[in-house]
Amino acid sequence: MSKVVLKAINISKQYRLGQVGTGTISHDLNRWWHKARGKEDPYIQVGDTNDRSSKGSSEYVWSLKDINFEIKQGEILGIIGKNGAGKSTLLKILSQVTTATTGKVKIRGRIAALLEVGTGFHPELTGRENIFLNGAILGMTKPEITKKFDEIVDFSGVERYIDTPVKRYSSGMMVRLGFAVAAHLEPEILVIDEVLAVGDAEFQKKCLGKMKDVAGEGRTVLFVSHNIQAISNLCNTGLLLNKGQIELKGNVEDCIKKYMLMSRPENLKTIGLEDRLKRGSGSVIFEELKAVKNGNESWEFNYDEDINFKFKVTASADTKGLGFYLALRDPFSEEIISNFKMIITENMIAKGDSISFTASLPKKTLRPGQYGLYFTLSNSEFKIFHDVLDNNVNIPMLNINPVSMDVHENIGFVTMPFNLKIDP
Repeated sequence: MSKVVLKAINISKQYRLGQVGTGTISHDLNRWWHKARGKEDPYIQVGDTNDRSSKGSSEYVWSLKDINFEIKQGEILGIIGKNGAGKSTLLKILSQVTTATTGKVKIRGRIAALLEVGTGFHPELTGRENIFLNGAILGMTKPEITKKFDEIVDFSGVERYIDTPVKRYSSGMMVRLGFAVAAHLEPEILVIDEVLAVGDAEFQKKCLGKMKDVAGEGRTVLFVSHNIQAISNLCNTGLLLNKGQIELKGNVEDCIKKYMLMSRPENLKTIGLEDRLKRGSGSVIFEELKAVKNGNESWEFNYDEDINFKFKVTASADTKGLGFYLALRDPFSEEIISNFKMIITENMIAKGDSISFTASLPKKTLRPGQYGLYFTLSNSEFKIFHDVLDNNVNIPMLNINPVSMDVHENIGFVTMPFNLKIDP
C-alpha cells in the first residue's frame, strides 16, 4: 500500500479585503489578547464565503474553508475549479509559501513548486546560478546538482542564455527553466500551477510527459490547470474546489464532469414568438430541438462520440427556400465551427407545414470542454433570418467529456462541415 506523503487537515485561509496582511495593529493586539487568555481568535468566526461574484457583508473573506484530503506516493492529483475558487492559495499553503489561518499540513519528503513565473529565482543571478540556488534550497549537494545540470539545461532549451541574468528572460524562458529545475532536482512532491500555459505547445507536451514520468518514478505530482484535456490525460485523481471548499475529491473524470455542470448557465428560458420576431422574421420557427445520445436527449457527449441535433421547424407563412446555419462557440464566444446548408432550395414551404431534420458533427471534432450553440433559420441567400436559437436564452451549453487517450495525441478544433439529413 502506498504511503501518504501529504495530508491537509482542516485547512482554512482568511484574508482581509483591501489590506496587505491580516489587518490593523488593533486587530493584531486583539488576537494576542485572546490568545494570551487561551481563547479563540475573535476573527475566526467572521467572514464571508469566497464568492467573487457577490459583494458580501464582511471585510473578511475565507479564501479556503475546512479543506481535508490526503495524497499518496506516486499519485497525480489534478486540482480544478473556477477562477477564484482557491486553487492557487491551496498550492501556496501546501508548498509552505504562505501559512494557513487554521489547520495544518503534514508533508513527508522534499517539495518543489512552480507557482508563478520566476518563482524561486533571483532576478540578478544567471540561469546557471539559479539552478544551483534552487538545488541548495531543496537540500541537495553541489555534486548532486552538477550531475543533473546538463539534463536540466537540455530540457529547458535555454542553453544559449544559461549565463545571462534571468531578469532578461522572457516569461516563456523563465517557465521553461523553472519547470526543468523543479522536475529534475528529484523532489518527492512536485507542485505545478497554471503557469505552464505560458509555454508554447511543444514545451507543454514535454512538461506533461515529464510529469507522467515523475509519477512513474514513485514521486507525487499536484497539478492545477484549466486545460481539462491535460488534467484528464495526466491525473488519476481529481480535486474540485468551489468557493474555497472541496466540492468533490476522487475519480478525475467525475470531478471534470461535475466541474462542467457547475459552469452551465442558470435560469435558461425559452423565448416566445414575440421575442423571436425581434430576432427574425418569424416566417419559419424552431418548434423542437434536442441533442440526442443513444436515443435519449443529452447535452453531454464524449470526445469519441458523434453529436446529433434533432430539429422540428414550422412555417407560419408561405416561404420559398430554407437555409440552416450552425455555429459552435468557445468560452470567449468566438465561432470555431460554423457552416450553412440548405434544407429546401427553391420549393415553397406552405404556411403550417413542418419539417424535421438532423444536424450531426462527427466524433473527435471538438476537444473536451464546454461550447455555446447558435442555430439560425434563414432564406436561401442567408440574408433574411427567420428564427434564432442560442444558449443565452433557450438551450443549454454543449459539454464534451474527455476520454482516455495518449497525452501526446494532437487534439484541436477541426473546421469541417456538419452533416444534415431530412428526417422522415
